[in-house]
Amino acid sequence: MSEAFHIISDGSCDLPVELAEEKNITVVPFYVSFDDEHYLKENADIGVRDFYQQMVDRKGVYPKSSMPSTQDYVDVFQPYARSNMPVICICITTKFSGSMQSAINARELVLEDYPGAEITIIDSGINTVLQGLYVLEAVKLRDAGTGYRDAVTRLEQIKGTGRIFFTIGDMEYLKHGGRIGKVTAVAGSVLGIRPVITLKNGEIYPSGIGRSRKKTTEKALELLLDYIGSSKMSPDCFSIAVGFGYDIEEGKEYRDHALEVLHSRGFDIKEIPTYQIGATIGVHTGPYPLGFGIIEKAIHE
Repeated sequence: MSEAFHIISDGSCDLPVELAEEKNITVVPFYVSFDDEHYLKENADIGVRDFYQQMVDRKGVYPKSSMPSTQDYVDVFQPYARSNMPVICICITTKFSGSMQSAINARELVLEDYPGAEITIIDSGINTVLQGLYVLEAVKLRDAGTGYRDAVTRLEQIKGTGRIFFTIGDMEYLKHGGRIGKVTAVAGSVLGIRPVITLKNGEIYPSGIGRSRKKTTEKALELLLDYIGSSKMSPDCFSIAVGFGYDIEEGKEYRDHALEVLHSRGFDIKEIPTYQIGATIGVHTGPYPLGFGIIEKAIHE
């Protein structure tokens, strides 16, 4: 079956390269730099694993990320405009990055040459692994034969249900990146406290603290359980994933533990994929983010 539309996302979606290729998703990468001068294109010039390895090996060096340029998006949009293929482009929350503005600027340039081009740009209001789940819901709509406009409408309906519940290794990277207040960061560093954080509608909210990794990861799991339990939908109406940073084995163990707990609470959730959190968010969290992304499925089974 031919596509009714093509799906594009910026690199914040953190989908594995092989999965993006399998699902026919075009990813416009972010850039990352360890010296403020040389910026490397993620998953082209530097792999995610290499990015984390450098963070671990070069403690005290704080990398920075840079959004895709307008030209990056023009290069991606043009072939679809030329072939009259509608496009849905899903971008990281505008509260974290100007990536969507680059896409909007690119669309205007492309429309000058192809005034009939259909390019819808969606502010996902989310990021990282959760954005990846959202992009995969777009894929399900496309593969089910949903029309272009109907797919856009459904994606807009579900994006507000997205949540991330996660913890980090320490406060240093959040403090350096200015993502939390200086007083909170200093206090957290002195006391050895790790935060538990909720992201919803593009905003970060503190949701707990703990001194041990076990306590903060359990708190993130409890937040997930509470969110599912407080919804008026069946658990199988949600798509869930575990996001991890440097430590792949920790991510898998956390996924297995979460499935056990979910089943013990009567939630019939069959699988939870694990995805590695990429550089776009990793520069702010440090090497050891761990948590969940959850969003309502676009098509209820």
